[in-house]
Amino acid sequence: MSKDLKAVFHFWKRFARQNGLNRRDLIKGVAATSLGLAAGTFGAPPLYGNSNASKSKRRNRIQLENAERGTRDWMLTKTRQLPGKINPILTNGRCPWIEGYCSANSIRAGEKLQIMVSTAPASAFKLEIFRTGYYNGDGGRLVRTYDALEGTQQPDPPIDENYLRECSWKPSVEFEIPEDWLSGVYLGKLTEETSGIQSYVIFIVRDDRPCDLLFQCSDLTWSAYNRWPADFSIYTKHEGYSSTGVPSGTVSFDRPYGLFTHPVNKHKTSGGSGEFLPWEFPLSFWLEQHGYDVSYISNIDTHADPAGLLRTKGFISVGHDEYWTLDMYDNVLKARDEGVNLAFLSANSVLCVVPLLPSANGTPNRATRREGWFFPSEYHSRVEQRTHNQKGFQPNMGPDGAQLMGARWTPPGRGSGDWTCAMPEHWLFEGTGMEKGDSVKGLVGWEWHGAPAMDLPGMQVVAEGETLINGKNPGHYTATVYDGPKGNIVFNCATIWWANGLSSPPGHVNPSRHGVTQQGPDERVQQITHNLFQRFIG
Repeated sequence: MSKDLKAVFHFWKRFARQNGLNRRDLIKGVAATSLGLAAGTFGAPPLYGNSNASKSKRRNRIQLENAERGTRDWMLTKTRQLPGKINPILTNGRCPWIEGYCSANSIRAGEKLQIMVSTAPASAFKLEIFRTGYYNGDGGRLVRTYDALEGTQQPDPPIDENYLRECSWKPSVEFEIPEDWLSGVYLGKLTEETSGIQSYVIFIVRDDRPCDLLFQCSDLTWSAYNRWPADFSIYTKHEGYSSTGVPSGTVSFDRPYGLFTHPVNKHKTSGGSGEFLPWEFPLSFWLEQHGYDVSYISNIDTHADPAGLLRTKGFISVGHDEYWTLDMYDNVLKARDEGVNLAFLSANSVLCVVPLLPSANGTPNRATRREGWFFPSEYHSRVEQRTHNQKGFQPNMGPDGAQLMGARWTPPGRGSGDWTCAMPEHWLFEGTGMEKGDSVKGLVGWEWHGAPAMDLPGMQVVAEGETLINGKNPGHYTATVYDGPKGNIVFNCATIWWANGLSSPPGHVNPSRHGVTQQGPDERVQQITHNLFQRFIG
């Protein structure tokens, strides 16, 4: 081995050790740099993205991954769902021709994942697994394929105690997560071979490495709204239960996700993926496009692994993050107090108090139900009066969500509108050109946060304005920034649709509700988000 080649090898070995790269990435780096050496261009490892990309030493885990060849084959091309029987707006969303679920919401490399699939009628099927990301704009990378798997019609579960529908299907596929699968959100695309009908399963690969940004998927909320097999969500009105009160019926992760059946999003090509594709993927796509060092977790990880939150500089709640356990609240609050920055790029968040319950076979954290609200004491009687008529009922109230986020869900809570600058001199607006009163059209919706907690240190209302429901029932949202105790900050954007202002991945449709349509990516929203994350990282 020549002296120069030895230098290349030791350079990349040291770089891999410092940045947590695996052996495959080490070999790639040595090979690429050797070619550069032959051409007289040997230098530092390549960077992808733009000047706003993460400046962390670990940035190349995401950048190297997104330099891999992408594909749009992850998208569903032939879907079919059962029609609704109870509510014509909230359709059933079920795809019995082929449907499935995973044995875990998130899983580490080296652990075994089971995927349970049912086909009706029985048919062979194909499973393709994709990691979602940027990948030169394609949005996914194929990581594994299983052809000609045997499919059988698996039984619908009985209606159990508290209206629980929990499947106990036999696994169709079981495999160990490879060491080189980078943390991310993975879609399993199921294709029934007789008809060609398709649907998804979804899971998160997590890791324990230090990272600049920690992206929390809102999968407790995905499950809460999941109506599978037919009108069995947390919002279903069962005998003795209201449709929005507490306690609710119990819902399980051990069942397929039907098409996301909230009337805001009825995109039939998202069936089986929960709420990830409409509200969360645009943020993930944009983060990986710009090379940010991001790792991914589930709500369940926030609940069960408080130490894991301390490995990041910035924790992100994204999209529709409504359902939280008390442990989640306490763990994120403690992370804030330890100096972790928080970004609530979400709304209707930290609203409902839920427990996490074991499955029938004892697997922890596989079911949940609504038990209370993250409201201050003055809200208690109002919420109780509005949501139930049971005498002597005392819901399990959590702490005030605004004391964590900076602002909270506020009645009427629903509504849409423009996101309007209130503090153009704030560092958040640097480089946007926005002046006071300038607005990003249609960015607020379909739910929002208001009522800022003005007793928090350094509290600033950076954007505020009116929301409307089809021109009526006005509400007032407030986007806020306040100071954490160790030089960290907490940002609350006050809208579910923030990520939709960052990017529009393949197949994405801009959301529309209450007479307002979100307008897609906006350079000002992108710059604000860069400013925020650079402050986190710096």
